[in-house]
Amino acid sequence: MLVKNNYKAIFFFLKHLWTDLFLIILYASIITTIDLYTYLHLLTIPLSITTVTGTIVALLLAFRTAQSYDRWWEARKVWGEIVNESRTLIRQVKQFFPAEDNTVTEFANRQIIWCYALSESLRKQTFSVKVQAYLDAQKISANNIPSKLLTKHSEHLKEASHNLSLDPIKQAQIDSTISRLNDSMGKCERIKNTIFPRSYSFLIHFLIYVLASILPFGLDDIFPFTEIAIAIIIPLILLAVEETAIIMQDPFENRPTDVPMTALSNTIENNIMEIITDEKVEIMAKPKSFYIN
Repeated sequence: MLVKNNYKAIFFFLKHLWTDLFLIILYASIITTIDLYTYLHLLTIPLSITTVTGTIVALLLAFRTAQSYDRWWEARKVWGEIVNESRTLIRQVKQFFPAEDNTVTEFANRQIIWCYALSESLRKQTFSVKVQAYLDAQKISANNIPSKLLTKHSEHLKEASHNLSLDPIKQAQIDSTISRLNDSMGKCERIKNTIFPRSYSFLIHFLIYVLASILPFGLDDIFPFTEIAIAIIIPLILLAVEETAIIMQDPFENRPTDVPMTALSNTIENNIMEIITDEKVEIMAKPKSFYIN
């Protein structure tokens, strides 16, 4: 997630537009230059046609941007729920089980690893050393590691409840929290695995290029450099809006604009350690980069 508005953040955004920007500048410059020295200026397209095309593109972009932001915001809300439910789970385990029992520590460590494993799974990354070391130590292997860890939660809860004669109501409360964590994981997987329709993206991009193509022919009696500037700026703005939507539509791709799952996992780890140790945990230093991941 972007946290600073500096030149690096601007370059991150612009690097996705270099090709389109080059083609639009080249086209606008060539058409305007030819128009000055040939009879091409006799070919004009009514401004009303350009206006209608621009309106259609604007409406499609507005819908596309809204849908993309909804996906990003839903992903951020789900991870907010994960933060809350992780705290709740460890608080419940600490309150309901004896202090001398090792159950609290085991639940805490497993929940911390679950958060990191979920974030890395969503990003299709190789598990970090921390996560892999835990999985190897516990001999955990599965296609869906986060789901397996939640299953371990439930199995441990069942065993500990039987051995320590836990009140069934308290057991149900903890199990309900685990179920909500499972629901949050399912929401993340749904967002990750639901691909935004490519045909819709192609249509918008095509219409922007159509607008860029006909725009110079609708600008009559304008100073050449002004005509070039207008023919570049308007399509560039539309392309920038489209690229913003493309970047936001996939919030789990390990990009600077994604949901900061690693940072949130660090927050969860700090909160959990404070709950089980009753001691203040040092907060990580603010990142020097222009984003947090």
